[in-house]
Amino acid sequence: METALLNIIYLIASVGFIIGLKMLGSPKTARKGNLYAAFGMFLAILGTIFIYPKTAHIEVVGFVYTLIFIAILIGTVIGWGIAKKVEMTKMPELVSFFNGMGGATAALIGLMEFSHNVGHTSKMFMIVAGLVIGSISFSGSMIAWGKLSGKLRKPVRLPKYNILNTLLALVIVAFAAYIIATHVANPVYIYVLFGLALLYGVLFVLPIGGADMPVVISLLNSFTGLAAAFGGFLYDNMAMLTGGILVGSAGTILTVAMTKAMNRSLSAVIFGAFGEGSAATGSGSKIQGNIKEAGPSDAAILLNYANKVIIVPGYGLAVAQAQHVLHELEELLTKKGIDVKYAIHPVAGRMPGHMNVLLAEANVDYDKLVDMDDINNEFANTDVVLVVGANDVVNPAAHNDPSSPIYGMPILDVENAKNIIVNKRSMKPGYAGIENELFYNPKTSMLFGDAKAALTKVVQELKSM
Repeated sequence: METALLNIIYLIASVGFIIGLKMLGSPKTARKGNLYAAFGMFLAILGTIFIYPKTAHIEVVGFVYTLIFIAILIGTVIGWGIAKKVEMTKMPELVSFFNGMGGATAALIGLMEFSHNVGHTSKMFMIVAGLVIGSISFSGSMIAWGKLSGKLRKPVRLPKYNILNTLLALVIVAFAAYIIATHVANPVYIYVLFGLALLYGVLFVLPIGGADMPVVISLLNSFTGLAAAFGGFLYDNMAMLTGGILVGSAGTILTVAMTKAMNRSLSAVIFGAFGEGSAATGSGSKIQGNIKEAGPSDAAILLNYANKVIIVPGYGLAVAQAQHVLHELEELLTKKGIDVKYAIHPVAGRMPGHMNVLLAEANVDYDKLVDMDDINNEFANTDVVLVVGANDVVNPAAHNDPSSPIYGMPILDVENAKNIIVNKRSMKPGYAGIENELFYNPKTSMLFGDAKAALTKVVQELKSM
């Protein structure tokens, strides 16, 4: 009876995960999809705590239940508090941090279950695989969190780091195989493997440049899902297995999509360190031309007499927390009869979907958000493009300069518009560390200043027209 009930609960939980993940694919349904997945996880947790011990003939004393619920309460309070207070600019590092916690959990499962399963080859494989992958995900996610939060600003590139990482990976695989094959019982071995995997996670992410962080986050997310799936196999827990497979496969698909959007192979991301170190030195040809600066009134005049406007948001928009005033600007233009859309590049910001989440917070109509592939043909018929805080994703060097490190990367074809307004704090290069040809285009006017302050002034000017 208990086994049948547990299977039903896990089935409902798995359906919740699947429906939730499907709904996360659209901004319109993402919030509801998150609730579906959370409800599925809630059911899975209840089933595991109250019913699973009976099916596995495990006696759980009341004190253990007390500890479990105290831990759940502490985790819920901390997680809820962090998620409620986090600013949109901090969302990418929060995703990395939470993903790292998932990897750490998978690694801890391996450490705890090792001594109980010595001699069981299949279970030892699951334990060792989950521990290694979870440890790499944990330490790698922590390094990604440090990079995204600005705590690890200085690029670190060890001599021959590709060779060093490859050798370390081979050592980990060989040592793990030895532990599984020889049924080693000494726990020191598993802790040594744990330490090596943590070290590899650090060395794996440390050289990777900031421009590749969306790809790295997706890849580490797939690692965490895979580690969780091994835990599901180990415990014969269908909900854990389903959740891990969904996370792992979704992370892998997203990683492939991100690399495709950047026209880079996964190996180039891992071994190339794009956006830092030596990559930035290959900045391409010297740009010739002059910068044309515009004030808020100039920008307002261009926008006011346009028929069609496309807004290109970037990380600078998130930094300035200017999404609400940008939405106000968009609504003001729409009331004037102007067609307004948002052009979304797949890797704009610091994580996949960063701009979508940012604009959704400001209640921007989802139908106005248009993907790169769908909107690039519209720039030629656009009167004004307003670029807010974006840089590398609109740099024509990706098309024009074979010596540029971003050459071949798909970008938003902003240069084809009739007029271009670029809002930036300064002429500082983006994450790729190169100058932007777009800024020197005769059709481009530079609106310098904090996005929130500059756009507020533009809105005020528009209201007076």
